[in-house]
Amino acid sequence: MAAADSVSVFAEGTFSEQIRELVDYLALSQPEDQRPAFVQPFADVLEIADGQPPIEEDEPRRTKVLTMVLGEVKGLGDGSEKEIEGFFNLLFSHLITLLPLGEPETKAHLAALLETISTSSNHTPIKYRILTNLFNALPRRSSLRLHVYKTLLEIASEHDELALLSLSRQEVEKWLSEWDVAPEDKSDFIQLIASGYTKCGQPETSYEYTISYVRSLSPSSPTAQAAAIDAIAAALRLPLLFDFDTLFRLDAVVAAKDHELFALLRIFLNDGLPEYKAWEESHPDALTKYNLDKAQLERKIRLVTLATLGFQNIGHELPYVTIASALQVDPSEVERWVIDVIRVGLISGRLSQTSQTLHVVRATPRAFERPQWELLEKRLLAWKSGIASVLDVVAVARKRGGVEAVTSASTSNVPPVSTETPTPAGVAQTAAA
Repeated sequence: MAAADSVSVFAEGTFSEQIRELVDYLALSQPEDQRPAFVQPFADVLEIADGQPPIEEDEPRRTKVLTMVLGEVKGLGDGSEKEIEGFFNLLFSHLITLLPLGEPETKAHLAALLETISTSSNHTPIKYRILTNLFNALPRRSSLRLHVYKTLLEIASEHDELALLSLSRQEVEKWLSEWDVAPEDKSDFIQLIASGYTKCGQPETSYEYTISYVRSLSPSSPTAQAAAIDAIAAALRLPLLFDFDTLFRLDAVVAAKDHELFALLRIFLNDGLPEYKAWEESHPDALTKYNLDKAQLERKIRLVTLATLGFQNIGHELPYVTIASALQVDPSEVERWVIDVIRVGLISGRLSQTSQTLHVVRATPRAFERPQWELLEKRLLAWKSGIASVLDVVAVARKRGGVEAVTSASTSNVPPVSTETPTPAGVAQTAAA
C-alpha cells in the first residue's frame, strides 16, 4: 500500500469522526474512483438534517450507521498490522457500547466478524491480537467470549500454534465458571480444546482435557458413554500414562461397565499379565478397532504389575525370581524391566546383582483404596515404633554420657561439664542402624 493511502485509526474524536475513520479505512479496499460513492451513504447518515439532534445524541442513528459499517467488513483490509488492529479495536468498542450483547442480532454480527477474521488468507499473527483484544474487551460473563475463544482455538489448531495461546486448565475452569452459557456449550468448548491438542500432536495434554470433557457430561447420556470409551482408549494408548484410577472414578466411565474396554481398564487397574492375555484372546479385533498397540499394552501391564509388587514390598528386598514370575519374563531380563519402571517414576530402589534382589525404597500403587490405606497404616505404626525405640536409646545414652562427664570432672578437680553433651557416636550408629 502506498504511503499516501495510509489511514491511522484512533479512538479520539467524536462519534462522527470515529465512524469516518472506520469508513475511510474500509474505502481503501475499493478502487480509487469508486471510493466517493462508497463513502457517501455513511456521510448521509452522519449529516445532521434540519430539526435533527446531533448523531452523538441520537442512538438509533448511531446504531444504524454502525450496522452499515459492520456490513461492509469483508476482510482485514489493506492497512498495516497497526492499522488493522486499530480499526478492529475501534469497531469492537462501538459494537460493545451500542449493541445489546445478549441479542440475536448482535451475536449474528459478531459471528460474521469472527468468520471474516478467521477465513482471511493472510495476517495470521494479527488475527490473534485482534481476537484477544475483543475477548478481553467483552464482559467476563458474556457468552460472546465463548465464541471468540473458539475462533482463536480453531485458528491456532489449524496452524499448529496452540502454544501461542498459553492456555491453562486453571484459566479454562475459571472461564467456564464465569460464562453465562449452557452446560452443553461448556462441554463442547472443552472438547474443542482436546481436539485441538490432538490435532497439534500433543496427546498427553489432549487427554487431560478429555477427562474434563467426560466429567462435564451427564453420565447417563449417549454422548457421555461414547466420550468415556474414547477416554479409556486414549489412556491406554499413552505410553507414559499409568494412572487409571482417575479415569475409573468418572461416573460416565463406570456407566460403561458392560463395554469391552471397561473390562480392559479394570485389568490395568487391578490385575496382571495373565488376565490381560485372556482378555486379548477373547477380544481379537479390539486392538485394531481402538487403535491400540499390543506391544505397548504388554509393556504397560508389566510396569504397573511391577509397581504394585514394589508397593507391597517397600523397605524389603524383592528377589529377581519373584519379579520374573510376576512379569512372565526370564530372570536375565529383570534388571531391564526394573530400570524401565524406575525411569517412568513408578518405583525407586536399588538393584543388587550380587544378591539378585531389588531393594524397594518407594513405589506408586495403581489405586489407593482400603487395602492401600491399611498397608500404609501398618507402615506408619512400624515407623512410629522404630522411632520410639531410637528415642529411648538416645535418652539412655545421653543420661549415661552426663553421669560419666560429672564423675570425670569431680575426680580431676576441674569444673563439671554441661550435661548437654554431643550425642555419642555409638548412639548415632544405633539410630542409623
